[in-house]
Amino acid sequence: MSNLTSINPINNSIVGTYPEHTNEEINKIIYEVNDSFNLWKSLQIEQRCQYFKQLSIALKSRKNEFANLMALEMGKPISQGEAEVEKSAWVCDYYADNAPKFLSNKKVKTEASESYISFQPLGVIFAVMPWNFPFWQVFRFAAPAMIAGNVGVLKHSSNVQGCADAIEGLFLEVVFPNNVFRNLTISSSKVEEVIENSMVMAISLTGSTSAGKAVAKKAGSVLKKTVLELGGSDPYIVLKDSDLEKTTEACLKGRLLNTGQSCIAAKRFIIEESIKSDFENIIIEKIKDQVVGDPFDERTTIGPMVSIEARDQLEAQVKVTIDAGANLLYKSITPSNKNNAYHPVVVLTDVLPGMPAFDEELFGPVLSIISAKDKEHAIILANQSCFGLGAAIFTSDIEEGKRIAEFELEAGAGFVNDFVRSDPRLPFGGVKESGYGNELSSYGILEFVNIKTIYIR
Repeated sequence: MSNLTSINPINNSIVGTYPEHTNEEINKIIYEVNDSFNLWKSLQIEQRCQYFKQLSIALKSRKNEFANLMALEMGKPISQGEAEVEKSAWVCDYYADNAPKFLSNKKVKTEASESYISFQPLGVIFAVMPWNFPFWQVFRFAAPAMIAGNVGVLKHSSNVQGCADAIEGLFLEVVFPNNVFRNLTISSSKVEEVIENSMVMAISLTGSTSAGKAVAKKAGSVLKKTVLELGGSDPYIVLKDSDLEKTTEACLKGRLLNTGQSCIAAKRFIIEESIKSDFENIIIEKIKDQVVGDPFDERTTIGPMVSIEARDQLEAQVKVTIDAGANLLYKSITPSNKNNAYHPVVVLTDVLPGMPAFDEELFGPVLSIISAKDKEHAIILANQSCFGLGAAIFTSDIEEGKRIAEFELEAGAGFVNDFVRSDPRLPFGGVKESGYGNELSSYGILEFVNIKTIYIR
């Protein structure tokens, strides 16, 4: 029997080992979850909402414990881990408060004596979730999908199995009906087998674009619905009329949250050339105020990356970018050595299309600065990407900013004068190779329901 292993990125020590489920155990768990579906969907939606209200309370009561677990398994600074648990509770409350309205029957006037749209659950939904936000990603899937009446099985990232076990334990602590949510302790090699299982009705994946393509291919072969939230290389356009003090503050938050390991982090800073030097000088001074260190220290704002392998991959992308002609403008001092996963905060400038820092997703604390001749050139550069998750525009002309965000930027979200982030009240998703479908808001809860026409003559 093989094991999944969690490694502490601070010192490369083993946090825990978790025996993988066998094929027989996988099938048994899926069968038990499917068997719970009829009971769960038969509850009044208000009852399901109440379970998630209790889940929110349980999350908030243990936020420090769970933040410590995230710091241990993937290096998230403790203050950011606590904020993640609070946000997970928020999404539970949001859907508990709003799902009955979102899923109420919608009457439609036709020639029939009565016609309306009903929203019915599908059954077992398979969630494949990443390590970078190990609580938030799971609950932003589970709250809408399960309040809608579905049941769930989770395949969490191999290196955060302690978080996965803790999440499954919360459903037991709140005394949900048995088996409505279960964790599968499996590696990525087992994902296709789970998708093939006839009791699995749909798949939600948050992860890399390559993982999304593999899941979409397998799901397509068995005609199963997927929602894919994938990679990003979010452009932040900074126009010459922007307030650089406020702009650099937002840009830094957008880039360095979670040590830069976010699909929706600011990856490419596209600056009008007349203010590029000023932007660089101001943002470097702000970087110097960041605290790189122990994620268990409340003062730390930047911890280690998730693993030594991830750090080495980022280092390689930075090296190739510099070798291709970009300039290394700044590199912070870090406690980096061969036995930990710390990576310095790096600022690259004069980045061009064709370089990894422009074309690829850099998943870590690297700022890539790109010069644009003017506004029109900046928009062209922003859209010159295979990704389309988020984008931001900074300008003092709010109406022009709104126009660019709404009509010009090829992304699932366009922010004006602020950094891009998810919010339970707003839909979240991407275009191009950043995926398809939506999470969150009223749109997210409709992804995993049968939108059913009812017609009475």
